[in-house]
Amino acid sequence: MSHLVPKVDKELCISCGNCVDLCPDVFVWDDEGKAEVSNPGGCSTQCNCQEAAESCPTDAISLEE
Repeated sequence: MSHLVPKVDKELCISCGNCVDLCPDVFVWDDEGKAEVSNPGGCSTQCNCQEAAESCPTDAISLEE
């Protein structure tokens, strides 16, 4: 199984909070109120980052190998 690492495009992020609500061990708020990845390894152990990516209304979250 490949290890996926989430990335947040802050230009697209509208601070809706879906990813932070779904994956608080992976996503946090930055100083500007945009989501950022605090624990890129957490997708495989602590959270379903695919669900977080799919819940993003602006497609700001991508998963990369």
